[in-house]
Amino acid sequence: MQLDFHHGLLRLPVGSPARFGCVALVAAAIASSAGFGGAVAAEAGDEVRALWVVRTSLTSPQSVEAVVRTASDHGFNTLLVQVRGRGDAYFNNGVEPRAAPLALQPPPFDPLQAILASAHDAGLRVHAWLNVNLVASANNLPASRDHIIYRHPEWLMVPRDLAEQMAVTAPDSPAYLGTLSRWTRDHLDAVEGLYLSPLTQGAAAYTAEVLADLVARYPIDGVHLDYVRYPSAAFDYSRSAMEEIRADVRPHLPPDERLRMDARLRVRPTSYADRYPERWSSLRRSRLTSLLMRLRTVVKRHRPAALFSATIVPDETDARTRRFQDWRTWLEGRLLDVVCPMTYTQDARIFESQIATVRDIAAATSVWAGIGAYRLSAAQTIDNIRTARRLETDGIALFSYDSLTDPAQHPIDYLAQVAEAAFGQQADPAESR
Repeated sequence: MQLDFHHGLLRLPVGSPARFGCVALVAAAIASSAGFGGAVAAEAGDEVRALWVVRTSLTSPQSVEAVVRTASDHGFNTLLVQVRGRGDAYFNNGVEPRAAPLALQPPPFDPLQAILASAHDAGLRVHAWLNVNLVASANNLPASRDHIIYRHPEWLMVPRDLAEQMAVTAPDSPAYLGTLSRWTRDHLDAVEGLYLSPLTQGAAAYTAEVLADLVARYPIDGVHLDYVRYPSAAFDYSRSAMEEIRADVRPHLPPDERLRMDARLRVRPTSYADRYPERWSSLRRSRLTSLLMRLRTVVKRHRPAALFSATIVPDETDARTRRFQDWRTWLEGRLLDVVCPMTYTQDARIFESQIATVRDIAAATSVWAGIGAYRLSAAQTIDNIRTARRLETDGIALFSYDSLTDPAQHPIDYLAQVAEAAFGQQADPAESR
């Protein structure tokens, strides 16, 4: 089967039964040349105890120090630090605009540099956490006109509901972004904000550029990706995405069918996606996988020993059919050093089932059990940690530092309870506040 690396993206013939084996072969070649084995071996000897740290805790030198002190005092050894939340930068001189909440700090203050220095001094590992496709909140659009949603609104995902309207609206007109933002605000139960589309070549290249700049300049221990997924199967019906499905399908059609389809296209811009739904789903899955592969290559080129991890939707069917997150292929192809299922359920039986399933599929890939501690009592979190250990995961990650240290959301000794019961760590929570 022929592989086509087009503008740096691996384009696999969608719907082909050979696609899975192909991904595995290419991923193996990338891993071999990029130090895959060493990255996993680096953490094979100890349990990873990670905290997700949301960007709101990186807005001052004092808050950064509090994160490191709290993590160290309570037995954690890894921080997943959100340095790209909504297409912005919680580090200096990045490709994207400096995050607005940092405006009150002097320009030299660099949250990522500060937490790296402090955490490494304390013996903690720091993984740069980036939201990949989600780049803006629809409720509060970015203030900086340099933000990607203003520079390239045509790269944003479009829901099926707006496909026909957006197909005849010029992307550079205010109406384009305004219409998309209003629709998103009205459907926050279905989508969290504005997403870049991995189907668009320019958007994929831009995301890779953002990551390349970061990993080239900062001595991070790993890169942790979130939102490597679509909001739902109702996305992406943008004009460029419809051009991509037409380009993918049309060469394989008989001449008379090409004429019929192009005639339909003049009336309904989604004609190719509607007529060939399986091919359309496969294209979205394969392009997302191509983006992940591209980002892995960027990381390993600059930081061969850095761990490359990503969150996944734990329900495989939902992930593959609605989010186009084909994580079984990712794991079989060894595209990730670590996989982190977002097992945020409050049901202990579901938690155990989901972690066991991912652990079984992951095989040679490390698994960190993602625990939605923000929704759980300390006792429930402790039970989930014990379950994850019994299932032989390589570590756990709690979401999130910010909620668990907020007295309005949890008891002040929440982390102290977890530290003592799960880590055998005595801690004075007053020292960490």
